[in-house]
Amino acid sequence: MIRKLTFAFLGAVLVAALALGLAAWKLHAALEQPLQLSEAHTLEVRSGDTPSGLFQRLEREGTLSDSFWLRLYWRLNLSGQTLHSGEYRLQPAMTARDMIGLWQRGEVVQYAMTIVEGWSFRQVRVALETMPTIQQTITGLSDDEVMERLGHPGLHPEGRFFPDTYSFTRGVTDLDLLKRAFTRLETVLAQEWQQRSEGLPYQDPYEALIMASIIEKETGVPSERGEIAGVFVRRLERGMLLQTDPTVIYGMGERYKGRITRNDLRRPTPYNTYTNSGLPPTPIAMVGREAIHAALHPVDGKSLYFVARGDGSHVFSESLSEHNRAVREYQLKRRADYRSSPPPQQAPAPTETNQ
Repeated sequence: MIRKLTFAFLGAVLVAALALGLAAWKLHAALEQPLQLSEAHTLEVRSGDTPSGLFQRLEREGTLSDSFWLRLYWRLNLSGQTLHSGEYRLQPAMTARDMIGLWQRGEVVQYAMTIVEGWSFRQVRVALETMPTIQQTITGLSDDEVMERLGHPGLHPEGRFFPDTYSFTRGVTDLDLLKRAFTRLETVLAQEWQQRSEGLPYQDPYEALIMASIIEKETGVPSERGEIAGVFVRRLERGMLLQTDPTVIYGMGERYKGRITRNDLRRPTPYNTYTNSGLPPTPIAMVGREAIHAALHPVDGKSLYFVARGDGSHVFSESLSEHNRAVREYQLKRRADYRSSPPPQQAPAPTETNQ
């Protein structure tokens, strides 16, 4: 009797061992199975989706098999793991284990949008509108309404958003990205203002931002920014008109067709620094840290004038007679490729990465 019980017990143990071995083999096979993909595929994980539901969905789609074992694996080993919503990029060479690794690490697809130095707020809005991965919430709103939605009613939007590349996941709103760029600009401007040179003719950081936007539009040569700032600061201190073309162009708005005339320089607008003294009422472009730094650290010197060479750089002069000679040399004999300001910049093509 004892022998029979012993054999029965051993048989049960053997069956259990075989069953466990078979289960382990099935689990391993399910994890190491390659995803049935002929090309890269984006798996969207929505808020509320569960790993079990995703495994079953992928099995129905034919991307994988044995979802039961994958669900069991997650339940036994990863039940406390947070499943981040977003998009996951699945590649043909991946296994089910690789895919689960993406979920564990939260490596959702990241997109990128770049705000370019020197852009206007109108250009920023166009860039946002052309990205299908961004949820549009401000289409049709005026600039004033956009600023109100951002929580800053009454503020002029020009120059208020920091040029940078911003990463995001699909479905982020345009307002979310604008908030990030607004906050970033506020941070950078405050940091630079705290470290400013002494004796500057600015009442507050906003005036420095206005000056920085003019510098941003005046030169495409980084090493010239401080010298450009020096010229404008000395002009302000002496009560001279700034007489800078980019402010005139900004004030022209849609009337600007690529060139300005003598009549444009005489036509009064709030931004015409040929007819108005001091700084214009608002910035005229989005401003990078380097231009802000230059506005707050102008280079010492005696130059009061500068003229564009036509390649984006400038000739600086201390006297009006020197300046007039430079004007005759570089502006009255313009080359076909002459430029008085930096060439227009296009945003980099939208990108996506796993992160």
